[in-house]
Amino acid sequence: MNTLSATPHDEQARAILRGNDRGGYTVPTSGLYPYQWNWDSAFAAWGFATFDTRRAWSEMETLFTGQWSNGMVPHILFHKPDPGYFPGPDVWAGTGPVHSSGISQPPVAASFARRIYDMDPEAGRAAVKALFPKLFAWHKWFMTWRLDQGAACITHPWEAGRDNAPDWDSAMASIDPVGVGDYKRRDTSHVDPAMRPTKYDYDRYIWLVQLGRRLKWDEAALLEQNPFRVADPTMTFILLRAQRDLAYLGRAIGEDTGEIEKDILVLEAGAETLWNPSIKSYDSRNVRSGEWAGCVSNASFLNWYAGIDRPEMAEQYDRISSICRYPVPSYDPASDRFDAKRYWRGPTWGIVNALIGLGLDECGHKDRAAALRLATRDLIAKHGFAEYFDPHTGDAAGGGSFTWTAAIWLAWASPTMGTA
Repeated sequence: MNTLSATPHDEQARAILRGNDRGGYTVPTSGLYPYQWNWDSAFAAWGFATFDTRRAWSEMETLFTGQWSNGMVPHILFHKPDPGYFPGPDVWAGTGPVHSSGISQPPVAASFARRIYDMDPEAGRAAVKALFPKLFAWHKWFMTWRLDQGAACITHPWEAGRDNAPDWDSAMASIDPVGVGDYKRRDTSHVDPAMRPTKYDYDRYIWLVQLGRRLKWDEAALLEQNPFRVADPTMTFILLRAQRDLAYLGRAIGEDTGEIEKDILVLEAGAETLWNPSIKSYDSRNVRSGEWAGCVSNASFLNWYAGIDRPEMAEQYDRISSICRYPVPSYDPASDRFDAKRYWRGPTWGIVNALIGLGLDECGHKDRAAALRLATRDLIAKHGFAEYFDPHTGDAAGGGSFTWTAAIWLAWASPTMGTA
C-alpha cells in the first residue's frame, strides 16, 4: 500500500464510509438507500481495506448472512425496518435467513475478497477459508440458473445493477404491467426525478417483483414464466472475473478448483456469444426474442476486466472517450437514446470506471488505464463523492456522500491510496 500522506479527499472518503456504516454493513448513502446492497457492499469492503482490514472482512461476512439455501446472495438485505422504503421486505417476501429481495447482483465479492486477501494474506486466510464455500455456492447458483449459451443472464433490470440501461428497452416493452397498483417511490423524493428511472420503467420493475413473489422465487418456475431474460455483459464479464479470482483464492487455501476451472471455460465461450458484429461491440441479447440490444455501454468495456482483449473494443473505447470530458459514460453519447443525467442511460459511474481501469491495466493498455484513473480522480476531486456524474460537465447526480464512490477513490483513484 502506498505510504504517502493522506489527502483531504482521502479523509473525506473515509468519513463517508464511517458515516454510512451501520455496524457490520454499510448503506450506499443515508436516506436514499437505507439497507445493505450486494455489490455496493463489496465495493465498500474494498474501500475499508485501505485503512481497516478487519472491518472490510466483516462487511463481506455480513453480506453472506443473507445467502439463501440455493446459494443465491440477494441484492438487498433488509437488516432493520424502514417503513418508508419501497419496495420493502413485505413486497419482496424473500425466502432467505434475513429479510431480503428475491434477485441477486453482479458477483464482485470474490474479486474484492482476493484484493483484500492480497493486502495481508496471513490475516485474511481464515476469512477466505470461511467465505470460500459460500462464494462457490453463489457462483454455482449463477451457473445453474442464469446461463444462456454460456453467457450470464439477468431476470430483472435491478439484477444487473444497471437498472434503466437502454439494453433492457426491448425486453421491458414486452411486459404489460397490469395489476401493479399504486405505490410511492423513495428515490424521486430524494433525487431529481429527471435523474432517475421513469414511471414506465418502475411499473415494470414492480410487476417483475410481484411475479417472483407469486412464484415464491422458484427458479425453475421463473425460468419458464418470466418474460424478462437478457444475456448481459455486466453479469457475464463480472462472473467470469469472479470465477478466476475464486480459483486463485481456492488455490491459496488448498481447495480443489477443478470445477471452477471448468466453469471459467464455459463463461469464456459464453462471453463471445455477446459479440454483436453489427455494432462491433459486446452487447446485451434478449434471450426470449433473440434480439440484440444494439448498445455500446460502459458494461461493454468490462471485457478487459474479465481478461478478454479485442482490438475492436479499444477502438470503441477511444471513440467514446473522445466524445466526453469524463469517460466512461454508461451509454454511447452518439446515440439518440443517450441522456447525460438519467441514471444508467448516460452518466459516468466511478465504480464501473474502476473495473474498466483495472482490466485495461491488466490487459496491457497501460496508457488508457492511467488516463481513465486520472480522469476519474479529477471528476471526484472537482465534483464530489456523488452516485454518478454527467460525462460532459462532470456535474454530480443521484445521491451524495456515496459509499462506493468513496471506496473506489480510496482503493483506486486517489494519488495516495490507488496502489492498494
